[in-house]
Amino acid sequence: MSASPLFDIAGKRAVVTGGGSGIGTMIAAGFVEAGVSVIIASRKEDSLRQVADELSTKGDCSYVVADLSTEEGCRGLGEAVAARWDSLDILVNNAGANWGAPLAAQDTASWARVLDVNVEGVFHTTKFLLPLLQAAGTAEEPARVINIGSVDGIQVPGFETYAYSASKAAVHQLTRHLAKHLAPTITVNAIAPGPFQSRMMRATLEAAGDGMAKMMPLKRIGRPEDMAGPAIFLSSKAGSFLTGAIIPVDGGIATTR
Repeated sequence: MSASPLFDIAGKRAVVTGGGSGIGTMIAAGFVEAGVSVIIASRKEDSLRQVADELSTKGDCSYVVADLSTEEGCRGLGEAVAARWDSLDILVNNAGANWGAPLAAQDTASWARVLDVNVEGVFHTTKFLLPLLQAAGTAEEPARVINIGSVDGIQVPGFETYAYSASKAAVHQLTRHLAKHLAPTITVNAIAPGPFQSRMMRATLEAAGDGMAKMMPLKRIGRPEDMAGPAIFLSSKAGSFLTGAIIPVDGGIATTR
């Protein structure tokens, strides 16, 4: 439990999509250690089970297998959560996909693979969990939606990941749009991560991680606590007057370039 009541989120309930690895696991772990009951969700049951088993030694963590690239998969997640809980305080839309190739090799199928998860998945997951968020949120203590965007939705990336950067820019705008319409009982904000140790970033960091770190103002790759901290802030009393914000958590890449 946090030492300050401003950051105390103990007793809340959270769903973290893409919680079986990377940034999702970082946030889920931070929540569990802060006393939050957490459901993690993704397509891969093996990784979900492993993370849930580990986090359950520290608090309350369970999982739901869900393919969030389809509307039906998002509906299934909403129904599974509603079968367990009658309200939801925090939704973290973290499930995502990336793909890169030279411009001439880009096609409709490759774009669909990325946008179906990164944009439609965020929208439909929020839509199907909205009744539970509305049951929890009040104007005095709103429920929270935290979308995981990317620094690549703010700046132009060096790699040819056209669908990914476009999808994350879309997530940022969707965040603002939802924030306007779900206020005052639900806040909607986005975290825009830079380089973190995750499954999506593994190959990039192995190939160029040292060089990337040297180019960053803070000279290092993100750590788990660097991701858990902003999520806890946005979920706490300290973050209750923030909505529609895009917060770069990138070691200064986007804000100083």
